[in-house]
Amino acid sequence: MRIFNRVGVLFAILIMLFASCRNNASKKEEVLNIADLHQFGDSLTHSIAGNTTFNQVVSSPNTVLLTGSDRFRLLTIYKVNPKSDRNIQFYEGTSYNSYKDIEEDDDFKYFMPGMDIINGYNLVNIGHYDVEKDTLTYFFQKPVLIKTLYFPGVKQDSLYQKPVSRNYYIVSVYDEDTNNDSLINKRDLRRMYHFDENNSRKTRLLPPGYSAIKSSYDYKNDAMYIYVRFDENGNGIPEKNEPVSIFMLRLNDPIRIRKII
Repeated sequence: MRIFNRVGVLFAILIMLFASCRNNASKKEEVLNIADLHQFGDSLTHSIAGNTTFNQVVSSPNTVLLTGSDRFRLLTIYKVNPKSDRNIQFYEGTSYNSYKDIEEDDDFKYFMPGMDIINGYNLVNIGHYDVEKDTLTYFFQKPVLIKTLYFPGVKQDSLYQKPVSRNYYIVSVYDEDTNNDSLINKRDLRRMYHFDENNSRKTRLLPPGYSAIKSSYDYKNDAMYIYVRFDENGNGIPEKNEPVSIFMLRLNDPIRIRKII
């Protein structure tokens, strides 16, 4: 009986290992090949009123995101597999979570008050639609790999029991082949940009050579802390043995960012 039990255990272990290998094999790395980026052409600059089309071999619009302004909407654009039937079925979870701070009796609903979040996977661009002018522009002129999109939440939020609203967007993104391997992926430096409400001004937030790792929120100062790694050896790759710094970005003045350590 013990022999059969051991055989059963071994068989179960082999099944789990096989399943694990299949799952790992099925996970595809987010990557853009530099040689393929020309496929997007100039279509990313057309007006939506002019019957804008996307190269479906490469990308597909997925969702219209409501924002805190009735005038502006955002469109998520994904890299797709033309043979897949799931090209417009990505799940886009936001940060709306009804957070409640018991000590201060503050009631804000988003990870950062007034700012909703989309975490990207093969998210290659964001369309900015002006409802009043009936025009569509894009955050980036060429495909990128967007890690996180921060945008004004459609639901009214509060901080210290006072209404809080935002009128800008922040994007964490891999937008350049910094290590010169002909690919844009997570081995490149991750940058952060600020876009104004009209998508008329784009501002790079981190100094050259710094790669974003993560962020956290300080609700006492209404500030975002951005943890970064400095590309000390200049090879364009954020390596674990390279120094980490922290920048502070105040959400009521998001253009100004300062290094605190």
